[in-house]
Amino acid sequence: MQLTTTRISQDWPCQVKTPGSYDWERSAAKWLRELVPARYASYPAFIRHPVLLARHAQIQVQHEIRVARTALQTARADLPGIGLPESVIEHTIKLYAAEVLQLQHIARSVRAVTEALVGHSTGR
Repeated sequence: MQLTTTRISQDWPCQVKTPGSYDWERSAAKWLRELVPARYASYPAFIRHPVLLARHAQIQVQHEIRVARTALQTARADLPGIGLPESVIEHTIKLYAAEVLQLQHIARSVRAVTEALVGHSTGR
């Protein structure tokens, strides 16, 4: 029954079909491929094993969160030194803060999809 709970979660990505429905794994893999660099998305192991792709997407998104946080934390100190006006710096800080929030949401979505894929593969 975990699959139903996962699907109704606000973190479930709208691009991915309901777990257990026709072709849902394909929709999950397609969505996950958009989250990783193109060269990874084309690796045969990732194509054959969506749960492996999901694992890599989790790692990728966590790395992106760290990068965005670092950019946010260093913006006020670093950006004036490259000659940017205060208005651009403030806008950039808001952009980074919004990006961190968006990436955190994506990370929760990837976890939900991963859990559904693991549940599906172990239920076979």
